[in-house]
Formats: sequence, C-alpha cells, structure tokens
Amino acid sequence: MTLLALDPGPEKTAYVLYDTVDERPIEWAHVPNSVVRGYLRWSRADALAIEAIASYGMAVGAEVFSTCIFVGRFAEIWDSTHFPDAARLLYRREVKLHLCGSAKAKDPNVRQALIDKWGGKDAAIGKKASPGPLYGLTGDCWAALAVAVTAAETEG
Repeated sequence: MTLLALDPGPEKTAYVLYDTVDERPIEWAHVPNSVVRGYLRWSRADALAIEAIASYGMAVGAEVFSTCIFVGRFAEIWDSTHFPDAARLLYRREVKLHLCGSAKAKDPNVRQALIDKWGGKDAAIGKKASPGPLYGLTGDCWAALAVAVTAAETEG
C-alpha cells in the first residue's frame, strides 16, 4: 500500500510517497502547489495524509491562512477523486508526540527520530556511493516523511 503525505505551504508543498509495506519513502519533492493539485488528481496512492494547521492562540500572518486554504484544496481534490478514501489530516503536535514522545520536540528532533528509525545516519542516509533509503531527503520533505510515518503507524 502507498501513502502520499503532504507538508503544505503557501506557495510550495513538500510531498513523500511512502510504501507502508516496506516502510520506506519511494519518491519525494518540494514543488509548487499547482503541481501538487495535478498530482493529486492522477495519483495512484492508496491514502493521503496532510499536515494540518492548529491554532495555539498566537497571532499568525497571511502565509498561514494561505496554507490553510491549500490544505482544504488538497483534501477536496483527493476526496472528490478517491472517494470514499478521505484525506487524513494530522496536526504537527500528533506527529511530534508519535515520533519523539513530546509535543515540545523541534524539527531537528523529528528529523533525528526519523534517522534513528532507519538505523542511524550511516544506514538511513548513507553516502553517495552507498545511499540509504533517506539519501537525498532535504528541507520540508523531512516534515512530509514525518507525516507519512505517523499516518502509517497510527489509526486514522
């Protein structure tokens, strides 16, 4: 089974296509939102998980609201083309609790938890001559992988 996980942004979104049987990412990229919208329409993934935004009482800017709009657009596209398999929304807090055991975890902690899951840096990332399953994963794609792993390992 394959799971498509998204870490949306106001202009670009990171995605990871994750094989839940082999427990490894198959494909990833950080692309414009228009590309993701097209990708969702034709995706053969079995499930979709999107990192959603939660309010913690702090003031936010226009970028956060724009990202919220894209979360809704992505879910709507998926739900209309993959009925009855609804998109699953995961909040960052859920991801941090699942991978790190603490809601106070930061991005470096989440990244390290993912690396540890695959056996440490040498096994997970490797080198150019002997790449690991996470070789080449960068930036926001780590957050998308965290969403994929959390969605695959927890109930919807």
